[in-house]
Amino acid sequence: MVAALITVAIIAWLSQLALGGWQIWLFNRAFDKLCQQGRVGVGRSGGRFKPRVVIALALDKHDKVCDSLIMRGLTVFARPGKIAALEGKYLQELKPDVIFPQDPLCQNALSLALKLKHG
Repeated sequence: MVAALITVAIIAWLSQLALGGWQIWLFNRAFDKLCQQGRVGVGRSGGRFKPRVVIALALDKHDKVCDSLIMRGLTVFARPGKIAALEGKYLQELKPDVIFPQDPLCQNALSLALKLKHG
């Protein structure tokens, strides 16, 4: 019985490592594509027991959003995606509370990404 529990724990741990590595690989691939498009600002919010949100924005030389990346979730199954509402908008037009009215974690991550671009 103890050997079976240890085996299950080891399998779960190895699965966590494999899926976490795959998640990081997918994020890094998407982030590399973003970095090739212009200047990039990144923001992250969340905590240990809250879903984390990572938002990255690529801005062209006119401070216009040319691409974006969002990844949110609590598990290794979170995948990077795009934020269609940001595409083509100028940096000055971006208001986190308007873009994500019901999601304070996304608001916080977007605010942090925007602060990095001003600095």
